[in-house]
Amino acid sequence: MAPRARPPACPAGRADCPLRSEFLRLQEECRRLQKLSQTDPLTGLSNRRHLMACLDLEMERTRRTGLPTSLIMMDLDHFKRLNDTYGHQFGDAALRRVALILKDNVRKLDVCCRYGGEEFALVLPGTRQPQAVRLAHRLKDALARSWQEPRGQTGRLTASFGVATFTGHQDLTPEDFLRQADRWLFLAKAQGRDTVCHRGCFEGDPGIGLTPEEYRALFSINSPQDGKAGGTYG
Repeated sequence: MAPRARPPACPAGRADCPLRSEFLRLQEECRRLQKLSQTDPLTGLSNRRHLMACLDLEMERTRRTGLPTSLIMMDLDHFKRLNDTYGHQFGDAALRRVALILKDNVRKLDVCCRYGGEEFALVLPGTRQPQAVRLAHRLKDALARSWQEPRGQTGRLTASFGVATFTGHQDLTPEDFLRQADRWLFLAKAQGRDTVCHRGCFEGDPGIGLTPEEYRALFSINSPQDGKAGGTYG
């Protein structure tokens, strides 16, 4: 983050200089607008623009330090059915609840984003794939435990997860990295939803329900196994 600019000195030498007060007001307004430009208004999570900036930053950090960066893509299952059954206001409340669950289960250095609609992304600096997978399972269980449908009905809010890890050895852009995690999410959906998919889940398994072309497209952008260091997920 760039250091704050110092207020200009008052030309008249006054302690209550109106120029200084206006400068501080504009500075605070700029910070407020910058935050708004990076935030999803419904959930309060980061938005897609901030996600891409964070991916770019963390991938560069990985290249410099060798500390891996993991990415989780999460999509709520059958969310359209929820909106159609209970209305969009209820759906919006569900999305806000999901955002709180994400915030409660990640570290302060992790970045939670609403990618769009009912899809979310989590950027996990310094986190190896096994740790990211454990977090995805924890989030999946937390969603199911927290959910109560209205009108006395029973049910669960479930989600599908795709997990990818960047170790610095791959020639990937942030967009490539995002597509990698999104392909694992696609596979989780294809496996029946409410599951977590990642590199190693189905390697060598011909029965995963993909055509040879889909299989090659899914696995071709994955690279050697995780890097050297990790985060703190247990």
